[in-house]
Amino acid sequence: MSDTLGTTELAKGDGPHEPQRNDAPERAPDTFTQAAQRNRVEQITRLLREQGGLAVLVIVFVAASLFSDGFFKAGNLESILTGNAYVALLALGMTFVIISGGIDLSVGSVFALGGVLAAWGYGHGGGIVAIVLPLAVCAVIGLVQGLLIARAGLAPFIVTLAGMLGARGLLQAISHEGSTTYTIPDSAWFSRIGDGTWLPVITVVVLFVLAALLLLRTRYGQSLFAIGGNENAAVLMGLPVLRNKALVYVLSGTVAGGAGMLNASRLQSGVTNIGVGYELTAIAAVIIGGTLLSGGAGSIVGTAAGVLLLAIMQNLIGVHLSQYGSSASNAVNGAFLAVVVILQTVLTRAERIE
Repeated sequence: MSDTLGTTELAKGDGPHEPQRNDAPERAPDTFTQAAQRNRVEQITRLLREQGGLAVLVIVFVAASLFSDGFFKAGNLESILTGNAYVALLALGMTFVIISGGIDLSVGSVFALGGVLAAWGYGHGGGIVAIVLPLAVCAVIGLVQGLLIARAGLAPFIVTLAGMLGARGLLQAISHEGSTTYTIPDSAWFSRIGDGTWLPVITVVVLFVLAALLLLRTRYGQSLFAIGGNENAAVLMGLPVLRNKALVYVLSGTVAGGAGMLNASRLQSGVTNIGVGYELTAIAAVIIGGTLLSGGAGSIVGTAAGVLLLAIMQNLIGVHLSQYGSSASNAVNGAFLAVVVILQTVLTRAERIE
């Protein structure tokens, strides 16, 4: 009898477990709310990381227009755009390289080499040679670097550092240790393709639009994000990793050589001492624009914002801190880049935690 009662009480004692089952539907909305909040925070974090450079550019531009005398004048804005058009092209090629998880330290020297080859080529075959020669030679330099990195598995830093020294050495050999400067006549049609105020800017805009389409609307562009994000996973997905990694350096070299060719057309000569440090400026612009140095994330719009932001800061420093020379510009750019990299690291970690 007692056993029966005990069993009955035990069965009744199971009752408290029933409200626990009823609690599940009540906690479900909280779970969905928390998931939505995490998703929202993740989106905001990603947006800050990717488009933070563009937001800062807008703020700096508005502030400079309001508080800096002469900044918003047409002549000053034209000077900012045209003076940084060729650096923008170097940063464009660098964007593809860094998204794929690499680095290219040779673009400054390749840029200078492209200009010397264009001027030399004009004197030895005319305008067509002046266009084709720098593009072909600089593309080959990029191809050699890409094959060493992709096929031989060498470190991009070391390979492109060697490419930087090699391109500069070839430039010195062609110009007889810099003692010979090849010139282009003012009457030549070749001198018109890089001339004018807005033609270089229009060229940059067109190439940036085409690059954005290549990066976002083609399988090749999407594969670069996968390779930079996780190369082993990209291999397992069946992507042509080695080929695409090699091609990205061909692209960077070709764009750098083309920028040098256009600059030679504008200057009507092949300047031998140009391009020193341009690779660092290009890398800084790409990173400031939101492209992760580790690869796998970035955008062409962000790179454009990074180039313009550095250009505006240099312009403001030249106006208000001209007494300190280039040292002030280098110090400000270095500090700004350090802040951007730190913020990128923090935001990336927060995004992964979420």
